[in-house]
Amino acid sequence: MPHSHLRIPSQFAAAALVLALSQPSTAAAQSTLTCDLSAYARRPDANARLSDGVLALEWAGTGGERVSLRLAVRGGAPTIDELALLAPATTNWVTVGEDLGFELRIVEGLRRISNQQLVPLRELNVALTQDVVDRYKWDVFWDAPLDLSAEVGGGNPPPAAGVANQPGFPRSPDEISRATATFRTTTCAVATDGRRVRVTFPGLTLGSFSGDLVLSVHEGTSLIRVEAVASTTRPSVAYKYDVGLTGLDSRAGGRVVWRDIASQLQSYSLRGPANTDPVALRAANRIVVAETRGGAIAAFPPPHTFFWAREVEINVGNNWYRKDDNDSFSFGVRQGEAEVVPQYRANWSLYSAPPGTEQHMAAYFLPTLGEHTRAFDAALAFTNGDVYRPLDGYQVMGSHYHTDMGRSLMETGSLDSRLSDFEVLRSAGINIAGPVDRPREQSQLEEQHWLFEGAKRHSDETFMVMPQMENSNLLGGHWDLLFSHPVYYVDGRQPGTPLVTQHAEYGRVYNIGSAAEMIAMIEAEDMMVFMPHPRTKGSTGYPDAIRQSPQFNADWYRGVGWRWGMGSDLSEVRLSDKRVIPLLDDMNNWITRSNLRPKGLLAITETYAKQPGDDIYANGPVTYLRIGDLSEPGNYAPIVDALGRGDYFVTSGEVLIPSVRYEGSGRDMRVIADVQWTFPLDFVEAVFGDGVNTTTRTLPATELAAFGRQTFTIPFDATGQAWVRFAAWDSAGNGAMTMPIRLGAP
Repeated sequence: MPHSHLRIPSQFAAAALVLALSQPSTAAAQSTLTCDLSAYARRPDANARLSDGVLALEWAGTGGERVSLRLAVRGGAPTIDELALLAPATTNWVTVGEDLGFELRIVEGLRRISNQQLVPLRELNVALTQDVVDRYKWDVFWDAPLDLSAEVGGGNPPPAAGVANQPGFPRSPDEISRATATFRTTTCAVATDGRRVRVTFPGLTLGSFSGDLVLSVHEGTSLIRVEAVASTTRPSVAYKYDVGLTGLDSRAGGRVVWRDIASQLQSYSLRGPANTDPVALRAANRIVVAETRGGAIAAFPPPHTFFWAREVEINVGNNWYRKDDNDSFSFGVRQGEAEVVPQYRANWSLYSAPPGTEQHMAAYFLPTLGEHTRAFDAALAFTNGDVYRPLDGYQVMGSHYHTDMGRSLMETGSLDSRLSDFEVLRSAGINIAGPVDRPREQSQLEEQHWLFEGAKRHSDETFMVMPQMENSNLLGGHWDLLFSHPVYYVDGRQPGTPLVTQHAEYGRVYNIGSAAEMIAMIEAEDMMVFMPHPRTKGSTGYPDAIRQSPQFNADWYRGVGWRWGMGSDLSEVRLSDKRVIPLLDDMNNWITRSNLRPKGLLAITETYAKQPGDDIYANGPVTYLRIGDLSEPGNYAPIVDALGRGDYFVTSGEVLIPSVRYEGSGRDMRVIADVQWTFPLDFVEAVFGDGVNTTTRTLPATELAAFGRQTFTIPFDATGQAWVRFAAWDSAGNGAMTMPIRLGAP
């Protein structure tokens, strides 16, 4: 074998390596694995070979190390016969694991539609047939299929959320099932896709799901993606999953290492008794590292697709370990059972699994030589340490934070109080933070005043708090009002009261009693509107229902919010691939025969109070605005102008699009985009529409290495097309999108 701990004289190293590859271990010889390699093509630095029942993968890994992954079958289950690493300019392989197993667990519950979705549908006079319920239930936000508490609705959310009396209650324990994966296979299939090599083992059963276990490696990085690719035939499944490696050696220094939510290093040497259950870890950055046999393996989930939408970003424990006996241990990634904040217990929606959809339940394992430090650094590089990367000429904007800034400051009694929400956002690399307040009717003007003034006092030349206001009246559905400067208004206008009055302390105040009056204020004060959570929550049925309204067909109605997780579905290739992204294209097809600027997306989070240790990065996308330096506190016009021009892109953080341009015309049109990425890139695309149909021109990017930068050119026929946009997506489900531009037709 090539992974012996014996030192081999350099003059014999090459010959010994070839001989060893041809001599499988005794354990491997006992396996009966056969593989289909018809879709495999050898790469210069990545190869696969089947010999005596063992599939041997070897490829160039992180930092010049080489990785050897030998796969076999034990009792019908895929097994890592051996995982070994070779340091650059050395000949001695280090075996970090032998006879390792894959542990996958699932918890399934029953998906229900929420009353929050039913209310706007009733207001729109939509007949609530079973087909309608089955259509919208997959996009639910306020659902908690694992919550069997006595409260109606499965928890105690704020009454104003409109989620009490969720249909179909009470939940029953019979709705919840738990299972660990079983395998029945003796075969695999190996396929090459650019730098990626994928090994598929059929015969996986995971609860009501059946399908394959898939392992993917990528030339140039040591990253190993492990995923269940499976579907269910049950009609209303909501689920969560855990993934781990078992059989790691706990002797000779074996231990688990993680950083706690204060980023302090913690470790456990596995000297205590064996664990009955997995030990949940509230680990910073979603990373736990196993040290064993002179190497370290980092385990972490995909940074964004692993999370469904929540009201808070509190770390509930996304990693686990378990000491199985005196010689071995297991570790991996997990998803919690419930929200930790009681008032949000009804908001733990899990993933949706429409029948027949191919769900991808994934985790990453990254082996390195040496101690935990190298494994941490290598894993953190994929998310830039959970900080949105600075980009010359851009400011990073996060939006729709339910911090209740004005009310929170009022409760402190001082405008000069510092709120931890914004310290946390700033530390994540966000330069513009948009708190979205919903002032109480009895103190609306006062809360607005504390919001506007407090925002100024939290802002400086590198960080700006930009006030926003969420509304749920007049214009249809929920909608956010973005200010170019502070503007005071109240909902409700008494007969005889002018639209505009003067207030002794706050100056000009608008008194709004109708949609026309709201529109008049928006236009007079250079405001902007985005619908934060379209086609779900209190905007279920919107903006479709107002597509022909004066407000939607105004330039200041800029578009909708982009956030994944409201209806998380791991069959999606892109983040919010079924709800928001198709809507972006629909909206621009709706307006092609007008003179409106293209509609766009604004990255939002929909989360409440934040504290240090919260997982900000994983739970929200951001908007990169091309605006140069920040203006003086209180002047938000440059931000509003950039949003109006569509001079920005939205991203999960791992993929950036510093520039994009469009050249040519008609049949000779092309988009030229500069893209940066961390995880191996999957594809880039030009998306365009003619006012009725949307077309996507995709360019595969799997030939490219991780941590790259490249300029892509995608030619397309623009004849008869009205608009076009560009997007780039990586192999972990992360991505970025530019905003559409007009092409001049039809």
